[in-house]
Amino acid sequence: MISLKDYLTAGETTISNLLLQNYTKLGLTTNEFMLWLQLYSAHQAGEDFPDITVIAQNMSGTVETIYETLNNLVGKGFVILETALDDQGRKSDRYDLLPAFEKISIIQEQQRVKKEEETTLEAQKKMLRAFEQEFGRPLSPIEYQKIGYWVEEDHYSPELIQLALQEAVLNQAYNFKYIETVLQSWEKKNIRSKVQVEEEQRRRKQILLQKEEQNQTEELPKVSLYNWLERKDSDAE
Repeated sequence: MISLKDYLTAGETTISNLLLQNYTKLGLTTNEFMLWLQLYSAHQAGEDFPDITVIAQNMSGTVETIYETLNNLVGKGFVILETALDDQGRKSDRYDLLPAFEKISIIQEQQRVKKEEETTLEAQKKMLRAFEQEFGRPLSPIEYQKIGYWVEEDHYSPELIQLALQEAVLNQAYNFKYIETVLQSWEKKNIRSKVQVEEEQRRRKQILLQKEEQNQTEELPKVSLYNWLERKDSDAE
C-alpha cells in the first residue's frame, strides 16, 4: 500500500478538461495524447527533456514505439523539439508543449463561431416564421431577398428586424417599406438591441403623454375669479 509520503512526493499533474475532452477533435490518438501527458507531467516536475526509456516503461511500450509516437506528435505540430544555449554556452534540448494549448484555443474559437452561426440561423428561421404569421401568407422571393439584404448588407440582426415587424403590426402597416423605414430610423439613433428599442418606445410614450397633458391644459376654459357671493351681500345692504 502506498504511503501518504510517497503519494505527496510523487506530485500531481494538472491538466485542463478542455484537452481531455477534445484531444480526439484535435486529431490525436489516445496513445499520442498519453505520451503528450507524460511529457507534460515531466515538464511540470521541472524536466523539459525527459528520458524516453522511462516514459516507455510508464506506458508499457517499447522505446521504438514511443519514439514513433513522439515523431507523430512532432509531425502534427503538438510538440516542438528545441535546442537552447545556457549561460556557459552549453546546448540543451527541450520539448515545447505549448502548441497543444494553442490548438485547443483554435478549437474553442471554432466551436464558438459554430454555435453563434447556429444561433443566428435559428433566429433567422424564427424571424421568417413571424413574417409569414403576421402577413398571413408565405413570403414572395422578392421579400425573402429584401430580408436577406437587411441581414447581409445592412447587418441588421434578426431580432431587430422582428422588432421592426412588430412595430409595423402595431401601426397596422403591413408592408416592407414601413419596416425598412423603422430600421433606418433606429440605425440613425444607433439602436441595435431589444433593450434599446424598449427604451426608445418608453421615451416616445413619455413624450406623447406630456403632449396630451399640455393639450388638456390649454383646452381648459377660463373661469372668472369674481366672487358672486360678495356682490350679493353688498347689494343687500
